[in-house]
Amino acid sequence: MKDTSEQMAKIIMQVQAGALTATEAARQMKISRKTYYERETKAFRAMVSALQPGRPGRPPVASEETQRLRAALQQSEQERAVLEQRAQIQQILAGADTRSKKKRGRDRRAANPPTTT
Repeated sequence: MKDTSEQMAKIIMQVQAGALTATEAARQMKISRKTYYERETKAFRAMVSALQPGRPGRPPVASEETQRLRAALQQSEQERAVLEQRAQIQQILAGADTRSKKKRGRDRRAANPPTTT
């Protein structure tokens, strides 16, 4: 029979209270005495860890409004990044268009040299 963690905790507490021996507890849990002591040690470490002082007060919880605003901010930042990329592309294309027009003008002049009369 597998014991639940709650049942194991109760058995460990009974051993600590002197109501059971470690051998009896191991037998009830259907594990070796060595394994019992390993689980007991693990349980006490977890208990000590859980009892460490934490930050005072309630943990901060983001309200629905805060979550909504954060989502809107993230969307705005993504849109801004897209707009910046578009602006950069437009600048690049505008520069390429200007160079292209200048080149076409030179090509036309070369093909049709001015005539002198």
